Amino acid sequence: MAKTTFTPFTEVDFTKFLGEFKLPGVNTEQLVESYRKNVEAFAAASQLAVEGVQAVAKRQVEILRDAAEECSKHLRGLAAPASAEDAAAKQAEFAKQSFETSLARVRELSEIIARSSSASLEVLNKRAAEALEELKALAPKPMAKAA
Repeated sequence: MAKTTFTPFTEVDFTKFLGEFKLPGVNTEQLVESYRKNVEAFAAASQLAVEGVQAVAKRQVEILRDAAEECSKHLRGLAAPASAEDAAAKQAEFAKQSFETSLARVRELSEIIARSSSASLEVLNKRAAEALEELKALAPKPMAKAA
């Protein structure tokens, strides 16, 4: 299913507004088209950022559920009669595993955030490069000097 990005500017024809502001050597239609592309790029980048936040939130819920299950399992294990040494060893092992798991989960969440940020910035960087090329094309050309 293809996603469509809503922008409030897709339904408005800015060329009608800018038609009254004719400036010599300025193609208002190209200018408006460039701004439309900018808005679309920002909308796409924002959509990617929102999807990244949703992915992080979903993963955090999964992590919380897993952590609750692990804690419950550990507490059931401590309920069985055991020597003080066994209980201390189990506690130490659980603390070590919890620490290692926490680090791995933080790393995973960081990677999700980095990928999301990178994807958003890639859209904006691509549009910035395109906009610079469009700006060069819109710039008035120097006239040749007569000899």
